[in-house]
Amino acid sequence: MSTEPLPLAWRGLVDDAAIFPPGDAPLADAAAAHLARRSQPYADLVGTFVVKDTDLPALKATPLALSVVVTGGAGAIAGVASLARKLHIAVEGVEIALRDPGDPVGAARRVSAAVDAVRAEGQLDDHVPVHVEIPADCTPGSWLAAADEVAAQEFRLKLRTGGLEATTFPSAPTLAGWIDAALDRETPFKCTAGLHRAVRHTGPPESGGFEHHGFLNLLLATSRAFDGATTAETTELLERRDDRALAAEARELDLGGARRWFTSFGSCSVDEPRDDLVRLGLM
Repeated sequence: MSTEPLPLAWRGLVDDAAIFPPGDAPLADAAAAHLARRSQPYADLVGTFVVKDTDLPALKATPLALSVVVTGGAGAIAGVASLARKLHIAVEGVEIALRDPGDPVGAARRVSAAVDAVRAEGQLDDHVPVHVEIPADCTPGSWLAAADEVAAQEFRLKLRTGGLEATTFPSAPTLAGWIDAALDRETPFKCTAGLHRAVRHTGPPESGGFEHHGFLNLLLATSRAFDGATTAETTELLERRDDRALAAEARELDLGGARRWFTSFGSCSVDEPRDDLVRLGLM
């Protein structure tokens, strides 16, 4: 296998979320596997190691770069930042889901106040990105208003693209709207869940048979949307299943530029995205 640097389009694309469903790997095993990947030829594909804030005590002085999912509300951010400092853990990202679908703007402002406080106290470096997940069941207007608040604070968006139930998989038009909203606000975003494969597909019956988005579809859609594609055109790209045609299109575009906006996605499997990129001749 080649040890040449990966193209920009694929560097740090997959955040290692092995401990989350449906993988549910034990923390110690997942951390060891993540560390081992750092010496593999595909090491540049792998981004941060994603953990829950409750996992931090078991990772004292870890050499791994972590993205920490805050499992409580905005009030938990101070404790997470303080504990990470105390344990000498390098936090490379903070991820938090807004908990009030009835008032996502107010929830986003509470997150902003909490982050401002821990940064003022030197508990969280200014360069550490904060990813905010807006509830998918908000009204469209309140979702966009919350996105305005996220952009105003120079946070990033976290888009949920799947899960264990059908309701956690957004439709292609919904996802296209979220991409447009992020780009309109010049707000980078990461995705989480359901993007194990490069191209849109139907999951196996034993896993519910849900329609899964493809990370290559999403990256192409982001690139095209940034260049002025309509929401309908972006939706069509998200719905395509012709993997060879999508791979050919990927070779023609500057997908490294699109990574400024679609920064990464969390996956409980690194092998599946890697294998698809290899199969399609993209890596």
